[in-house]
Amino acid sequence: MSTPTDHHHSDAAPAHSDPQSPSSAPTTVCLRCGNHSSSSSPTTNTTTSFSPPPWNDLSSPPPVYRPIKAPAINAPPPNTQAIILTPVPQPLPVPLSSPPHHFHAPSKQINSPDDLHRFHSSAGRHFLGFVSTLSASVRGCKISDPCPHRSPAVDHLLSILKSLSAWIDEIPPAPQTSRYGNPSFRAWHSRLTDSGESIVRDLIVIDDLKEAAVELVHYLLDSFGNPSRIDYGTGHETNFAAFLYCLARLGLIVEEDHRAIVLRVFVAYLDLMRKLQMTYCLEPAGSHGVWGLDDYHFLPFVFGSAQLIDHRYMKPKSIHNPDILDNFSGEYMYLSCVAFVKKVKKGVFAEHSPMLDDISGVATWQKVNGGLLKMYKAEVLEKVPIMQHFLFGSLIPW
Repeated sequence: MSTPTDHHHSDAAPAHSDPQSPSSAPTTVCLRCGNHSSSSSPTTNTTTSFSPPPWNDLSSPPPVYRPIKAPAINAPPPNTQAIILTPVPQPLPVPLSSPPHHFHAPSKQINSPDDLHRFHSSAGRHFLGFVSTLSASVRGCKISDPCPHRSPAVDHLLSILKSLSAWIDEIPPAPQTSRYGNPSFRAWHSRLTDSGESIVRDLIVIDDLKEAAVELVHYLLDSFGNPSRIDYGTGHETNFAAFLYCLARLGLIVEEDHRAIVLRVFVAYLDLMRKLQMTYCLEPAGSHGVWGLDDYHFLPFVFGSAQLIDHRYMKPKSIHNPDILDNFSGEYMYLSCVAFVKKVKKGVFAEHSPMLDDISGVATWQKVNGGLLKMYKAEVLEKVPIMQHFLFGSLIPW
């Protein structure tokens, strides 16, 4: 397979040069690799190869990378070097909401990088700490491992997700010719909208907190995709995490529930989302193309890498072993997500999923998990196009 550096740019197209600089050499664009080159002679054109930045393990050999012919145009690769230099987000206790409560419908507040900075210096720090705590709670755990402590809210959440899954069977997809966007998803989401507040009120087992439903329902409704665009992405996934965080702020979920929240509730949520994505052909919202981990999800990779920390046999490079994926994807979310990617994307794995391929070259799952937590903060929680839809109320204050 040829790389961007092993062919001559005889098939290059001319590009614009600086008219103000008479000494500037004309530039060309290679039609095969998409890179720019500059030379006074077309026979001596050279180009700089395009490859993704390294991951975060400079002490181990870099992974083998098979370059694609041109980079994804809908999103640039993550600023890996900046991510490496940031500290790993640490677990933080959830601050309980204390009375008097003033529950109200949440609203959008983020419109600029300055707004993001304000978020991360206050409520965002605790929210990310909650995600880190969930990740730490499943370190070394399989999905089938027992979860000794389960508050009533955990069982209610599982019941809700089971009911939502059953609705899919009752609302079959309509005939369609397009790749994405089955309109039957709107009927499914409309039923959720009609029932949402009563679902949340039933989930809140403390009478004095029932009025929180007016606030929580908006996070729930935004957790499963957008009915207008018929799409789903990491912003919707973050809303589900925010929904869980609000339940924790109300004391309906306690620290002892965290393992069950990940291994039972979040696994059931992921199964539901896969079913919605496949049944109604949800379009990836804001997909990073080949530079993303997954067209839809991020948090399963965070939690799944935590599950595999200190595993005696499975290493990050084990994702390339089909037998391991076949036998253990039911126990580890990371492997399940990789297996799903390989199922829905055809071709060479390093070409359609170069980021996952790069991560497989990291030495330990501990480093993978820390890197993914930092990447979640940088690539999801610090992106205005994603976070401009995030909601703020009394439980996640602005």
